[in-house]
Amino acid sequence: MSDSVVIVTGGSRGIGASVSRKLARLGHTVVVNYTANKSAADTVVSEIEAKGGKAVAVQGDVGSESDILNLFKEADQLGRLAGLVNNAGVVDMSQRVDEMSVERLNRIFNINVVGSFLCAREAVKRMSTKHGGKGGGIVNLASAGSKLGSPAQYVDYAASKGAIDTMTVGLALEVADENIRVNAVRPGIIDTELHASGGLPDRVAQLEAKLPMKRAGTADEVADAILWLMSDQSSYTTGAILDVSGGRAILP
Repeated sequence: MSDSVVIVTGGSRGIGASVSRKLARLGHTVVVNYTANKSAADTVVSEIEAKGGKAVAVQGDVGSESDILNLFKEADQLGRLAGLVNNAGVVDMSQRVDEMSVERLNRIFNINVVGSFLCAREAVKRMSTKHGGKGGGIVNLASAGSKLGSPAQYVDYAASKGAIDTMTVGLALEVADENIRVNAVRPGIIDTELHASGGLPDRVAQLEAKLPMKRAGTADEVADAILWLMSDQSSYTTGAILDVSGGRAILP
């Protein structure tokens, strides 16, 4: 996997930024995808380059097929694609299902599900031995919410991540003999900006005492799990969904 190109969608902040930095340290050329915050993406690229790594920031909304096609076209200019981290995703303000608009639902599922499918499609076209590729790895970002349901908060987000669980297993089996491994990580309560974007900036502090380990996880802890799934150390692992939730996702 070293000396190859890896795309990290939503790579400018949180888990995506941590994954980007760690992949670069292993010798990968990292495509740091971002939607709107160019400054954040450029900062990640600068940090990577300052430590001798290779990275490039590429703007693109994974809710747009044309943006996705351009993202992969840009990656093609850098070398052989060997990995995709399907990290980009959104959450909306806390609401009950009976309050949700169709616009909200379309946005959540278009970005979180359709976008992940389209990115995976383009990655498989380049990495599959069936298409003349040399193989590679895909890691999807799932969520403990897919098991817990996130009632009265983000049932739509949780459902979109349930779709990612299914996609991971199905795609893994589909390309298992084409030298592509497909896995996912299922984070729990992680201390990132995602909670604030959903209108709950104090969610981590409010929940910490109720968590099995009495603390939230960090972006680096999730990133380390992703790196393992991308590495040769997990060479016989595909279709796996690894809980990185401090035990929260296994509570009854």
